[in-house]
Amino acid sequence: MTAVALPDAGARRFDERFLRKLETLELAIRRASGAQARGIRRSRRVGAGLELADHRDYVPGDDLRYLDWNLYGRLDRRALRLFEEDEDVAVDVLVDASRSMGTGAPSKLDLALQVGAALAYVALAHLDRVAVPPLADEPASLPPQRGKNRILSILRFLDQTRAEGAQPVSAAVRAFLGRRSSRRRGVAVLISDFYDPAGARAALDLLRGHRLSPIAIQLTAPDELAPAWRGDVRVRDVETGEAHDLTLSPAAVEAYVRRLSALRRELEAHCRERGFPCFTLVSDQPVESVVLRMFRTGGLLG
Repeated sequence: MTAVALPDAGARRFDERFLRKLETLELAIRRASGAQARGIRRSRRVGAGLELADHRDYVPGDDLRYLDWNLYGRLDRRALRLFEEDEDVAVDVLVDASRSMGTGAPSKLDLALQVGAALAYVALAHLDRVAVPPLADEPASLPPQRGKNRILSILRFLDQTRAEGAQPVSAAVRAFLGRRSSRRRGVAVLISDFYDPAGARAALDLLRGHRLSPIAIQLTAPDELAPAWRGDVRVRDVETGEAHDLTLSPAAVEAYVRRLSALRRELEAHCRERGFPCFTLVSDQPVESVVLRMFRTGGLLG
């Protein structure tokens, strides 16, 4: 594989080692899927492409050039030939930059950005058009990119992202859709902890309602799954800034863990009912292993 130029050495999340991981990961995915370096979605169209895929019945007004005359001669059936056509896809990688994403050890935002960069790189390698608009209160913008060498622009752009947003993810997705200039179909990968009191699942439905195929990636930090705090503590909600005095008994911690597990199950059930791919990650997992697992289980960008 041809190497690309490296990002600045001072990049905090994306260094030379990370870029080597991307190249190795993309090659592993290519070998596992047998995919060629062409568009990763295919559509059926009349009289386009090279590979005959199917037929549909002729209706008055159709172009007779695409009538299957052999089929008509054998079966007296008037049908048009449909061909498979490789088609590039608009891929939007949406990383939640709300304040809760900055919590955890390691930070949920760091893995979210690395996963987003890895998915962008794979999509670029498959000649899709990739945008990485952060879900932030005052988001910066980078035009959609195409071609594997554009990963450098994406890495530099993503590395500026900070977990400073105050909007719930559903509101941030609504704002993104309002800014989105293209109305073409595409894929929207939403990477978030989905901690949204207004209902994070609504964000996925909003994406689908705008001709986008959602993919949900939910991130949790290890210390959220198994909190070590006990006794009387004061905690502050990073989203709202509100402080609360709590007594964390073993029973209270157990109830919290049950509620967190229920939150994850509810998101998975919501996605399953609607046919959305859904993946749950922990922020201390290696980016290359989790992304490769996503592709191996299917339903991701292909």
